[in-house]
Amino acid sequence: MGGRTMEMHRPSKPSKDLQTFKNPSPDRDYEILFDIPEFTCLCPLTGQPDFAHFKIRYTPDTLCVELKSLKMYMWSFRDEGAFHEAVTNRILDDLVKLVKPRKMTVEGDFFVRGGIGTVITATYSKKKR
Repeated sequence: MGGRTMEMHRPSKPSKDLQTFKNPSPDRDYEILFDIPEFTCLCPLTGQPDFAHFKIRYTPDTLCVELKSLKMYMWSFRDEGAFHEAVTNRILDDLVKLVKPRKMTVEGDFFVRGGIGTVITATYSKKKR
């Protein structure tokens, strides 16, 4: 009986190596929204895990963020200690440096801890020439 042999794939690993591809419609303003409901990092003071729901919204210019690399990038924070404000701004800085968008907003909605929920919103807009 003929069966299909399962191929072994190397497991994915977290990575800061973000990738891009050319914007297929660079003459048009349009928006891309990434919805990332399972972000984790560590509290730099306690070492306890912090959980957040991130939304990344941007208008591309000539480049777009490749989705799998973004997934691996967001995963790379899992074992890093970072204040909410610092990690949200770092994500924005790294993505702006990578794709140089027309505009971008990164929102980190951190789960309640000690009775307080925190939402950090960092924005970027390209300066007009």
